Amino acid sequence: MRIKSLVASLLLMLTAIAEEAYQPQHGDVVFQSLPNPFGMDLVDMIEGATGSPYSHCGMVIAEKGQWQVIEAIGPVQIIPLADWQARGRGKKLWAYRFDETKRKQIPQTIAAMKLDLGKPYDPRYRLDSEAIYCSELIYRGWKQATGETLGKTVTLQQLNWQPYQKIIVAIERSENIPLDREIITPRDLALAPQLKPVWPVVSQKKSK
Repeated sequence: MRIKSLVASLLLMLTAIAEEAYQPQHGDVVFQSLPNPFGMDLVDMIEGATGSPYSHCGMVIAEKGQWQVIEAIGPVQIIPLADWQARGRGKKLWAYRFDETKRKQIPQTIAAMKLDLGKPYDPRYRLDSEAIYCSELIYRGWKQATGETLGKTVTLQQLNWQPYQKIIVAIERSENIPLDREIITPRDLALAPQLKPVWPVVSQKKSK
């Protein structure tokens, strides 16, 4: 009886652990804080200028029998979700899910995103097709598939850019800071009305 009791307790424990783990779905948009040594100046600028811990994002896809993430971090690429999560600070991630009424658009969105595979990363955060940054990849894919915007673009001037002026000048290779440049930041992508937070489950609130 004691062994049966221990087995039952173990099963309950394992079930609880499973329920507490992130359960991905095809098309989830995931966010993370990149470790500071990973492009430290750029990471600090993204998080500091937006007042958000989200310095990177990607989309979860079910492919080749496993959960993967399509992302723009170097060249646009697809990597296993486990590797993607392991890269983040403290292996932490935040997950957002499309509203049920929008989920039928996910396959077309992913197909559009895959057209950008191999394109280089854009540290200048321009909304064009030559080089791609993380939130732009998802924003472009959704817009091409649906004609809708996903999140609201902001200009550099609307962000807290002043503490990062030297970084911006170095990236732009110019003293002329493009304050009117439109950007879709990870923070503003997460605020899209088509998305709802699903992980972590407790105290879910969209960043402001």
